[in-house]
Amino acid sequence: MNWKNAFKRKATNPKPKKSKAREWIDAFLFAIVVATIIRGLLFSAYAIPSGSMEGTELTGDYLFVSKCSYGARLPITPLSIPFTEPTMFGMKTYWGAIQLPYLRLPGFTSIKKYDVVVFNKPADTDQGIPVDQRMTLIKRCQATPGDVLTIVNGQVYINGKASWNAPKAQTTYIVVADMSAMSQEGLEDLHTQTQEIGPNTYEMTMPVESASTLRSFSNVKSVAPEVMPAGQIDKSVFPHNARFKWNQDNFGPLTMPKKGWTIKLNDSTLVLYRRAIEVYEHNKVGGYGNNILINGKKAETYTFKMDYYWMMGDNRHNSLDCRFWGYVPEDHIIGKAVINFFSTDSTKDIFHKVRWDRVLRPIN
Repeated sequence: MNWKNAFKRKATNPKPKKSKAREWIDAFLFAIVVATIIRGLLFSAYAIPSGSMEGTELTGDYLFVSKCSYGARLPITPLSIPFTEPTMFGMKTYWGAIQLPYLRLPGFTSIKKYDVVVFNKPADTDQGIPVDQRMTLIKRCQATPGDVLTIVNGQVYINGKASWNAPKAQTTYIVVADMSAMSQEGLEDLHTQTQEIGPNTYEMTMPVESASTLRSFSNVKSVAPEVMPAGQIDKSVFPHNARFKWNQDNFGPLTMPKKGWTIKLNDSTLVLYRRAIEVYEHNKVGGYGNNILINGKKAETYTFKMDYYWMMGDNRHNSLDCRFWGYVPEDHIIGKAVINFFSTDSTKDIFHKVRWDRVLRPIN
């Protein structure tokens, strides 16, 4: 026997070399998988489409949202086209027939008051849209589970204490002044949005600092916050019931539902919490008065299964937020807005379009 040949490695057929097209396809698929994992579990990019967070976030800001901060929410509608909006060219980019239960991975922290949070719009529930395909919104968290929220003349109070206001938060003022003595550039420097509503009378949306500066001008007679008085009912405001005489400037008190919190069921608590019990926690509610039924059985109390949050825009009189559609369930939370990576101003020419002072700017 030839022992020398016995220990020789047998020749193997070399693997066929991948074609250039195959290499490109493999690289593309790998990039899609990696990008999907990063976008789904770590962070996503979002654009600010409206002025509800002015002047903290401006229309045209582009930001990164950390999904791992609060724990990434796993996909609820797994069959969807990656990197697309839920609807494009009038067609859905997802198939809602298969929906997975809500699950969230562990996060680094919990949602804190004053965090700037990105979430899905709860009001879209009424249109039958799956949770993770609903409109994306960005607001500031004002109240967390268990907090008692009250709004008095536009000022938010949490558990009886005045809430912190963002330094550049905006609200609307009624200004009586001779504007012919003021240049357009001067108004722009004050960051105001101005609308004439009468002779020498203007409605201006601006930060508190700008209102203080405006009061010092000799051509300005008065600057007063535009506040809807307490007791005046606004039917567009949650809970849309005359039993509660609330409006966007005078609201509450309202306790945020908390997981494990048990409430006594009656006509009043049903008005405030029926949407959470029935729509967000998927129960069938019936009856009235002392004969309230939950899933066909008489119930005197209800214990919440999820935590709920209160989100409001920093531009208080130009923000559709929780005041109009109620609290945000935890399964609607996407992540925490952490940094502006780019910003453009559509009103400027090409040479002044980029807001360089907002590029790579932390969000707080």
